[in-house]
Amino acid sequence: MKNILLRAKKNFFKKLGPGIITGASDDDPAGVVIYAQTGAAAGTNLAWTAPLTFPFMAVIQEMCARIGLVTGHGLVGTMKKHYPRVFIVFIAALVVVANTINIGADIAGMAASIRLFVPLPSLLIAALFAVLIIAFMIYFPYRVLANIFKWLTLALFAYIITAFLVVDNWAQVLLDTVIPHIELTREQLSLILAIFGTTISPYLFFWQASEEAEERHEVSRRIVTKNELKVMREDVTLGMFFSNLVMYFIIITSAKTLPGLGIQTVHSPSQAAAALAPLTGDFATLLFTIGIIGTGMLAVPVLAGSAAYAVSEVFGWKEGLSLSWSRARAFYAVIIISTLVGALFITIGEKFGFPPFKALIATGIIYGVLSPLLILIILMIANNKHILGDKVNGITSNILGVATFVIMTLAVVALAIV
Repeated sequence: MKNILLRAKKNFFKKLGPGIITGASDDDPAGVVIYAQTGAAAGTNLAWTAPLTFPFMAVIQEMCARIGLVTGHGLVGTMKKHYPRVFIVFIAALVVVANTINIGADIAGMAASIRLFVPLPSLLIAALFAVLIIAFMIYFPYRVLANIFKWLTLALFAYIITAFLVVDNWAQVLLDTVIPHIELTREQLSLILAIFGTTISPYLFFWQASEEAEERHEVSRRIVTKNELKVMREDVTLGMFFSNLVMYFIIITSAKTLPGLGIQTVHSPSQAAAALAPLTGDFATLLFTIGIIGTGMLAVPVLAGSAAYAVSEVFGWKEGLSLSWSRARAFYAVIIISTLVGALFITIGEKFGFPPFKALIATGIIYGVLSPLLILIILMIANNKHILGDKVNGITSNILGVATFVIMTLAVVALAIV
């Protein structure tokens, strides 16, 4: 009996690692700031977005993973065989532009956090982060990078502990969690769209499919078994659960602390970090910075990598983070350019009155606008028997997938007309 329990424990933690990494990549610096801003501006009124987005993000990520697993190609590589080239180039361009902006915003957020302790120019810190990330991606497999920095992301779990210290009325919080509260104001609709965009993130669509495809090539398998699909679904669901758990408690903790400090708009890392003060006191800023760096070091390679996968599939270049620089120069060139341009673009933008934390929130809105189109394409592919054979969507996946598309489209339309 003891051996069975030990084996079960070992298997659980084996699955837990990739799940935490996936969830941490979704809770990137942009996500953390958007959730903190949500709590500061709307209190717990938008707590319902966490349980609502969980099944949506899980089902879309599962579709992307299944597409990559079954076809052996990423999303762009799969679309390339079934859609006009002009359309494929357009989609790849959207991914590159959006991801580059997000890369810049994440690195700028990391740099702003570091500046609280090291008074160096933002541009210099951003450039150092960009070079460090590029060097890691070229010389080390992403899994090595993830295994190092995933432990830093555990700092975000401090929000969960803090919530139980600051919430004085859980009945009201739980009520706000299950009953949607929407005010038809531009500010709140922007927050809702940003939340949708940063949780149901297009860059993770492309990353998930490409990583599954790359893993399939590594083991040279041709037939995807039911057990492989089961393991993949468990991994995706676990990752999205941890992502949403952290999201939920960042919103709750920020809602119960920041307004009381007179903070309704998060302009700086010190303001966002103030939510952790009831737990960590003077160390709140340090703990927040550790979490931001950890999530940033995980997310930026995912952002740059998904852009590189998309471009490489368009032009038929060799691709994959498992390949060396000498075997995939064009693939890594996209990563380098996207990372450097993003870091420079956002950091220079700060000089013209566009602060890093405003850029972080803007990335969520950009992704929220792009997501419906990409979700529609994913739904079409996931229901195409010529592409996936008998591995097409079931009824539940289609219901949740269509609901995701409709709700995100309505969020975009609502923001446009208010």
